[in-house]
Amino acid sequence: MTTLKLSTVHLIVDDPMRALTFYRDALGLTLTGDVAQGGLRWLTFSSPDQPGVQIVLSQPHAGRSKEDGDAVARLLAKGSLGGAIFASNNLEETFAKLTAAQVDVVQPPTDQPWGVRDCAVRDPAGNMIRISQA
Repeated sequence: MTTLKLSTVHLIVDDPMRALTFYRDALGLTLTGDVAQGGLRWLTFSSPDQPGVQIVLSQPHAGRSKEDGDAVARLLAKGSLGGAIFASNNLEETFAKLTAAQVDVVQPPTDQPWGVRDCAVRDPAGNMIRISQA
């Protein structure tokens, strides 16, 4: 039987240093890779509970033409790119840690009509990060 697992998710960030602080210090992810090349920087993180799943952060122009990178940068600035959804076994504690880090809060922990309790914040680049109660 064939199995299929998620291994890598890409997010775009405009400032790797600010992203590093958010993903490592505020979210508590482990930095597993930091590659600088051609004036750009890629950061890779994983959760201690899911070391096989990587979150790769790259800049708008990484691997893209100038035209495409400029377009991605404009979408990022609008907060129009995707984000990520995490699950925490203690949503309230995770949210308290994020607010202590002074992240941009979109929604405090809320019981959603579809049965999930979650919160939402933005990373420093504007990506939506939702965290649900596991």
